[in-house]
Amino acid sequence: MEDLSFAAVYKRYFKDVFLYVRALSRDDALAEEVTAETFFKALKKLDSYRGDCDIRVWLCQIAKNTYFTHCKKLNRFAPMPETAAAEDFRLDDRLSDRDDAFQIHQFLHAMEEPYKEVFSLRVFGELPYAQIAALFGKSESWARVTYHRAKCKIIDFMEGR
Repeated sequence: MEDLSFAAVYKRYFKDVFLYVRALSRDDALAEEVTAETFFKALKKLDSYRGDCDIRVWLCQIAKNTYFTHCKKLNRFAPMPETAAAEDFRLDDRLSDRDDAFQIHQFLHAMEEPYKEVFSLRVFGELPYAQIAALFGKSESWARVTYHRAKCKIIDFMEGR
């Protein structure tokens, strides 16, 4: 039987939770802060841990929710990892160039749904992910991922021509 005292849980899982939050945030200081808050919340709820999942999973779920709550308070979103090609390719710069913008619009016109609409709502309509998600009846994460995939498709098209 696993020792579920707070000291044992903290000692055994602190590093795992910290590394998880650091992977989400890519910021050591923020990861430390969120990890500390995670264990504070876990301490208050440790008696309600049912044991139906690995305690590490339970802690990481608390950490993820804490991180996203922190991001919402700062009115910003979790950074989404970009591909190396996306870092070298500035879509904003391409949209300001007339010829490139026309090529992007042509590709966008032929792009399948929902990528076309999500990308257009985000870039041209300047809607936040939450509103895009509400329009589709989906989650905010779905809107982020769909936008990111659409952007990657456009980048691949522009680099391949």
